Amino acid sequence: MSRIFQAFAPLLLIVSGCSGGAADEPPLAGARIGGPFALTDPAGKTVRDGDFAGKYRIVYFGYTYCPDICPNDMLKIGQAMKTLDKQAPDKAKAIVPIFITVDPERDTPKMVGEFVRNFDDRIVGLTGTPAAIQAVTKQYAVYARKEAPGPGGAYLVGHSQIAYLMDRDGKPITSLPIEKDAPALVAELEHWVK
Repeated sequence: MSRIFQAFAPLLLIVSGCSGGAADEPPLAGARIGGPFALTDPAGKTVRDGDFAGKYRIVYFGYTYCPDICPNDMLKIGQAMKTLDKQAPDKAKAIVPIFITVDPERDTPKMVGEFVRNFDDRIVGLTGTPAAIQAVTKQYAVYARKEAPGPGGAYLVGHSQIAYLMDRDGKPITSLPIEKDAPALVAELEHWVK
């Protein structure tokens, strides 16, 4: 029982941060989400959190072998960015969408790059060593666990379905309604991106 609570405790924190507060106060203001990281981009270059200073960030955790949820969520993020290009181009230019794998054993830099290009050229795909990925998932309160392999050794990775919106300083603003549709994401981005 305590292991289950430990696994989901970060999510309870997030949910509790979404209630109450002033209407214009970010739901995740003050939450301990985010922090420094050094990961690898599709070109094999080291990318640090500080490289995104001055930009809003959509930070999504998933993996390229995900059969359905991750591609659908990334499609919504890509569609939201394209809609913002038309409705609020200055806001679109202020945002960097970031995809961080939770499956570093299979997700090479090249694979992550090919995956994110399917959705929008602005999405930065990142991978890293298992230790680096474990550290960044912990910083972002993301649950990720490799499931038992099936026939042929294939496996799934159970993980939190969450997309964070971070401010220009890398502080959390809100979790985007990724379980809804692209227009719901656009509405949140238009509200919070200044």
